[in-house]
Amino acid sequence: MLGDFRKLVEILDHDTYTAHDKTKIIDLLKKHSVDVSQEISTQTILVNEPRGQARLLKGEGRNIEVRAEVTGRSDWVGWAELVKNDLSWDAVKNTARVIAEVNADILLTVEVEDRLTLHRFNKQVLTGQFDAEPYPFNMLIDGNDIRGIDVGLFSRHPITSVRSHIFDKKDSREIFSRDCPEFEIDIDGEPLWLLGNHFKSKIGGGGDKRKLQGERVAQLYQAALERSAHVVVAGDLNDTPGSPPLGFLEATSLKDAMTHDSYEGPPGTHGKCTSPNDKIDYLMFSPELFAKVDKVEVERRGIFEFGTPFDTVTGPGDQASDHAAIVAELDL
Repeated sequence: MLGDFRKLVEILDHDTYTAHDKTKIIDLLKKHSVDVSQEISTQTILVNEPRGQARLLKGEGRNIEVRAEVTGRSDWVGWAELVKNDLSWDAVKNTARVIAEVNADILLTVEVEDRLTLHRFNKQVLTGQFDAEPYPFNMLIDGNDIRGIDVGLFSRHPITSVRSHIFDKKDSREIFSRDCPEFEIDIDGEPLWLLGNHFKSKIGGGGDKRKLQGERVAQLYQAALERSAHVVVAGDLNDTPGSPPLGFLEATSLKDAMTHDSYEGPPGTHGKCTSPNDKIDYLMFSPELFAKVDKVEVERRGIFEFGTPFDTVTGPGDQASDHAAIVAELDL
């Protein structure tokens, strides 16, 4: 569905619609139960067209077509969006339970809709449901992914600046659907730079894109080292140690937290977590920071497939995530 949504948005952005474009638009909309009345409860894609203005579609029910007078993007007013639906409340609470258990001073978040979501989760769920200490600072800059699966940050220390890098500005939407935010965090007067990432998934391929992402993040890491000796690269990198995308990062001075002497446990961070092939999430430190690491753990109890999940995790529908939380304690 996400792939179809991406294709639809790309076609809708064309300056000129060919006959094939118009056919493809309708095919994609019908595939996801869209009609003009937009009253079908199972639809997953919504074409939002303000009433009384230039419109894209005409017809009734599923008997729809692109208006003949619409020749391209400039001829209609509106947009396509994914239909919002509620997550399982149990899943939301289990996500908060993991975060409360971890109780990190700095927490990178992956696949977040927007900054308002971070704010509401912090106030209404993490604090409201678990009586956890709220995070005084949060930050999320809308990324380059049109699906709204962005990288954000919770922090108990001031976030003093943010940079957001699209990996290839020349043709970013064709090459990447992700970007790399850099968060500068003030730790008692000393800057710490955290580079947050969500690399392209293996589903449907994506290997070449992950390699380009790995290469670019390695460059950003080297640049960050010129600003501070305290640099972190973290996130869901969607590939295993020794893979070509990870090779660019492994060739730098970065150290993987899970290689620290204090870490004891399974090798994986995803799914059952029992195999090295299940390791796709990373917390990586510059040498000066790695030397300050006291302890590394992986919180896996929010995953249903893990052997001993929380008692509130009873199935895939209410798990906090299928990814674990990597936690490192540092003496700064």
